[in-house]
Amino acid sequence: MAAGKSHSFRMSEPLKPPPAKKPRRDRSRGKSSGRSSTSEVMEQEIWKDFPEDLFEAVIARLPIAAFFRFRSVCRQWNSLLASQSFSKQCAEVPQENPWFYTITHENVNSGAMYDPSLKKWHHPSISPLPTKLIVLPVASAGGLVCFLDIGHRNFYVCNPLTQSFKELPARSVKVWSRVAVGMTVNRNSIGSGYKILWVGCDGEYEVYDSVKNSWSRPGNMPGSMNLPLSLNFRSQTVSIDSTLYFMRSDPEGVVSYDMATGVWKQYIIPAPLHLTDHTLAEYDGQIMLVGLLTKNAATCVCIWELQRMTLLWKEVDRMPNIWCLDFYGKHVRMTCLGNKGLLMLSLRSKQMNRLVTYNIAKKEWLKVPGCVVPNGKKRQWIACGTAFHPCLTAVA
Repeated sequence: MAAGKSHSFRMSEPLKPPPAKKPRRDRSRGKSSGRSSTSEVMEQEIWKDFPEDLFEAVIARLPIAAFFRFRSVCRQWNSLLASQSFSKQCAEVPQENPWFYTITHENVNSGAMYDPSLKKWHHPSISPLPTKLIVLPVASAGGLVCFLDIGHRNFYVCNPLTQSFKELPARSVKVWSRVAVGMTVNRNSIGSGYKILWVGCDGEYEVYDSVKNSWSRPGNMPGSMNLPLSLNFRSQTVSIDSTLYFMRSDPEGVVSYDMATGVWKQYIIPAPLHLTDHTLAEYDGQIMLVGLLTKNAATCVCIWELQRMTLLWKEVDRMPNIWCLDFYGKHVRMTCLGNKGLLMLSLRSKQMNRLVTYNIAKKEWLKVPGCVVPNGKKRQWIACGTAFHPCLTAVA
């Protein structure tokens, strides 16, 4: 399928294993002596004794979409997801670019996933998610995505690839106002469980521990914290190791919470001038900022890095000028759909609907192909989303 075209992400797509290609010398030998059947038997004997651990190491390094096609070959391959040894092999594979799980305006009850390595959209059907509620992705960690219904009442955790799903128990604190949400993995391994934090502007907060399967409030927000928090809900949460970072607007700066120690901190960091639609991002343990810089009729997307010594934002890159010319004189709005090293940005106005990615390490800007549902023609408008690192063995 050509790059950029949408297709359904079926979990069991039939595919026959390719026939083994024999060396030219063996093929010619079989033709001359009539021993081709003997050669095939010898090959079967060789592959029968192929080491199991090496086999799992190879499968763990397949592209995600290819793995789901190969699952249908036999029961043994299909059962790999439940194998502890296969989980260890997957954990040893270096994490590359994250995927993006998004929700479109046209269909808020189903998601669209984007694979930046293949530049393809997938359209999974997560059947356990409630269909009568609007459920939005709000955070992710370790291959799992955390969802919150639009009424801010119920939390759900799901692996979009394997459909592993859990509805979290009800919160003990009845707060129905808007909340910011962050998620971390215990000891950087999803096998050790995960934690989810929600926090409101009034300082109320709770932490969910998947090991205990319960919500708790480890302590009180210190008196030194400026309340209300005036959280910037347009900004996504950043997680670095066990610490979550939230953006606030009054005073401008960042609020952090350490999931391991339960300590809250706040940092007063003035925002760059003429900045709108900004959000936090992260790369290699460094806090970044992305936003629209608008002055007069000119608008540009800029990237900043937080200087640890001065606690000031330093501009490190901006979108190519030739792209920014398309924004001139237009009322452009920006939404960040993923902020983990590779950013996905939705830029829209009355005359424009554009998706771009930005690779912080390579300083590379790329246009994203339009999201079109299977058998459809109309491009979908992306409403919200989150980045997640695809993991075959992550269990909710």
